[in-house]
Amino acid sequence: MLYNYDLATVWAFIIAFAIFAYVVMDGFDLGIGILFPSFPVGEERDQAMNSIAPVWDGNETWLVLGGGGLMAAFPLAYAVILPATYPLVIAMVLGLVFRGVAFEFRWRDPRHRAIWDVAFCVGSVVATLAQGIMLGAILQGVHVEGRAYAGGPLDWLSPFSLLTGVSMLVGYGLLGATWLVGKTHGRLQDHARRMAFWLAIATLLGMAAVSAATPFLAIDYWHRWFRMPGVLFTAQVPLATIVFGFILFWSLKRGRERLPFLVTLTLFGLGFVGLGISIFPYIVPRALTIWDTAAPEKSQIFMLVGTVFILPIIITYTAWAYYVFRGKTVSEGYH
Repeated sequence: MLYNYDLATVWAFIIAFAIFAYVVMDGFDLGIGILFPSFPVGEERDQAMNSIAPVWDGNETWLVLGGGGLMAAFPLAYAVILPATYPLVIAMVLGLVFRGVAFEFRWRDPRHRAIWDVAFCVGSVVATLAQGIMLGAILQGVHVEGRAYAGGPLDWLSPFSLLTGVSMLVGYGLLGATWLVGKTHGRLQDHARRMAFWLAIATLLGMAAVSAATPFLAIDYWHRWFRMPGVLFTAQVPLATIVFGFILFWSLKRGRERLPFLVTLTLFGLGFVGLGISIFPYIVPRALTIWDTAAPEKSQIFMLVGTVFILPIIITYTAWAYYVFRGKTVSEGYH
């Protein structure tokens, strides 16, 4: 039994890593789509689009790994979470489809480029809101009876889930803006830097609001954050967030190009750590733990053997793609 517990923990960290990798990588792709209407039609929009052209589809690999890994390693959690968030999952998938189609067709169908630009923006906004609301819906708790979802079709909709959705929207916008600061030049870079400043304020306010509301969702969350001696550890997360928030503003003011994006990634990482503090070892908060929902031991071992080989390959080709296309972006068309 102890060995099985260890396997469940290993798989929980693998899936958490895949989800975080998706959030930070596809997050700046979606962020550029969210900010797209603020860019003048023409060279600046082309330059913004081309900054993510070599990597945007590869970034979504992590979504497949996270979702597929959840279904395979924690099938009961998958069977509970999916029915609880069906409308959000459908909205996210449709948003990603619209974004992907628009990405390809805006170059191949220039007569209707304005329509594809709208589709690119709307798809990015819908996918981001769906992800953020889904996070809030899971964090606030899912009604489970007899190891099955027992809630209604709109249980995911609440003021808290809407707060997390809007916070995700501005957070992805910040990721997109800081990515453009490092990848572009001229007027677009100046524009992105100005947006990053205001989006940084909005993102930190959103993180503060979500962090302040979370302990009041359940007494479990309150104890995890404020009970001694654990508070000596958990207090470091908001303190580190404040420190890196100051570093972000300093880097933007000093004209740094790469540092703002790296600091924004760190802020997202701190938010992810905070999420882990709140819910671990629950995978369906306050209802099912990772051990309650884990697949049989032999299945986890079989999948783990394959993952040991596949995960380094994914990381390697992703790193190689970012290395090859590490320079500044030009505005020539994506093909």
